[in-house]
Amino acid sequence: MFDDFLIRAMLASVGVALAAAPLGCFVVWRRMAYFGDATAHAAVLGVALSLTLSTPIFAGVLVVSLLMAMTVSGLSGRGFAMDTLLGVMAHSSLAIGLVAVSFLSGIRIDLMSYLFGDILAVGPTDVWLIWGGAALVLSLIAYRWSGLLLSTLNPDLALASGFNPKREQFILTLSLAIVVAVAIKVVGVLLIAAMLIVPAATARPLSRTPEIMAVMAALIAVCASLIGLRSSYVFDTPTGATIVCVCTCLFMVTNIAAKLFVQGRERIASLKENSGESRAEKKSVRSLPKRF
Repeated sequence: MFDDFLIRAMLASVGVALAAAPLGCFVVWRRMAYFGDATAHAAVLGVALSLTLSTPIFAGVLVVSLLMAMTVSGLSGRGFAMDTLLGVMAHSSLAIGLVAVSFLSGIRIDLMSYLFGDILAVGPTDVWLIWGGAALVLSLIAYRWSGLLLSTLNPDLALASGFNPKREQFILTLSLAIVVAVAIKVVGVLLIAAMLIVPAATARPLSRTPEIMAVMAALIAVCASLIGLRSSYVFDTPTGATIVCVCTCLFMVTNIAAKLFVQGRERIASLKENSGESRAEKKSVRSLPKRF
């Protein structure tokens, strides 16, 4: 089965979708979109360090992404505005990583594959790493679901319920670093944030509970990955970018359909209300005494 590159690409894209989409719900709820983007940009620096030290790319990206996320979490609230801090850390880490890669001698590296992904070059080992990381992330989310959700909605309520918001923040940060490490080969550094945010934002109008939103986001991400992979193969387009484009199209269709549904329901309700008032008026007219 792993001899076919399309099968490997399909398995890799599904694994990344299953890991990124539920985690993206927490990113959307906490309004941490730029936080995920900054963590993803730091992955380029992890690639450079891995190549320099001759260590696995996955390990280097995971360590640097985790350090980046923990640094931002530690510096927030200490005289730094969060958006300014994230902007400085994101772009500086990306620039430092690109400069560090340019100094590597005797090592051939395709930066485009790390910036935009190269899913068709995924090997059997990469597939196992992606699914192992996805299983770990999903296990962490399922095991700490109540704590993560309460810490997201109300940290004081989470603390009163016996959950430590800082610990839950660390678990979320660790999960985000794992997703960045496993997704860099599929969608690349510049598109990881889109796989975190867009499926969750697409599932939001279709969901009434957080659990349903997480499940719907995962299903939408899987469908977008498969459709994007097939479209990339047919139209000969970049696979990672095509997957994100499909996610964007689903987002637009879902939100437009949700708005039309709400408008239609409000119109039906107003028509029923008007018809009810007209019936009441007719009934009151009929009850008036007739004069001859």
